[in-house]
Amino acid sequence: MPAAAPHRPDLTRGYTLAVISAVILSTTAIFIRYLTVAYAIPALVLAFWREAFVAVTLAAALALLRPALLRAERRHLRYLVGYGLVLAVFNGLWTLSVALNGAAVSTVLVYSSAAFTALLGRWLLAEELGWAKLAAVALSLGGCLLLSGALDPAAWRGSAAGIAAGVLSGLGYAVYSLMGRSASQRGLAPWTTVLYTFAFAACFMLAANLSPLPPVTGRAPAPADLLWLGGAWRGWAVLFVLAAGPTLGGYGLYTVSLAHLPSSVVNLIASMEPAITAAIAFVVLGERLDATQATGSVLILSAVVLLRVYEGWRAAPASVVPVPDDF
Repeated sequence: MPAAAPHRPDLTRGYTLAVISAVILSTTAIFIRYLTVAYAIPALVLAFWREAFVAVTLAAALALLRPALLRAERRHLRYLVGYGLVLAVFNGLWTLSVALNGAAVSTVLVYSSAAFTALLGRWLLAEELGWAKLAAVALSLGGCLLLSGALDPAAWRGSAAGIAAGVLSGLGYAVYSLMGRSASQRGLAPWTTVLYTFAFAACFMLAANLSPLPPVTGRAPAPADLLWLGGAWRGWAVLFVLAAGPTLGGYGLYTVSLAHLPSSVVNLIASMEPAITAAIAFVVLGERLDATQATGSVLILSAVVLLRVYEGWRAAPASVVPVPDDF
């Protein structure tokens, strides 16, 4: 009888979790836009509460469901502190990039992380860098350019500092992905990693908001402004839902998927987020995509499909010649 093909649950599970993560994370823009427009909350204040609420919510959930995951070994704490610092810096750079460059250019620059992750993953984690991954990176970056509207020369008239912040935000996202993969290789449970990473990131973001250094765009003007929303309970509720829902679910599943797939693959799948956000805006807000934006969405999705087909082809066992039973 022919040999049965082995089951490949990790590949399918990893892609499924990464795609679901991208879908969930794509909804965060709606919440953030509402909070910044309706309440004009400074971006770094929003980032602090978002990270703090994620940590508190996840700690409560783990205490009820999986108390063992609340504990991290002492030998891992230094690594988790560094991981939290990377998350805080990435969020800060992304916020600064949006403020200086606008949404279009910032989107393209942050998703340069796909190229950074592929190259750094090859160098630091010995991840494969083949033609399919390079082609997927090119398709993804091209799709982001078309979808975001960054082909308009006027979109790139920002300052050199803004462009630098945008490129560094892409590098920060890449390092965040690589550290998530490394955390899995170190034996850290994904949800434990998310808990400590967000808790430490909240501490760093709190320090950034309270720092006596010269003001930074989006920071709390004064310590009292950390409670920017004051008695606006609707605003607090939206902020809590943003953290406990899309942020926790999206980043959590992103981290879990890193236990099954290389960081460069997961980061490429995450680049679907702008296309999914555009689709949500079309359905929920009635926003229309022009032909260029639609083409960009197709390119981004094509990058993920190409990578999945290629990985599936590589994972398939070599054909086996049937052997008669009476051999």
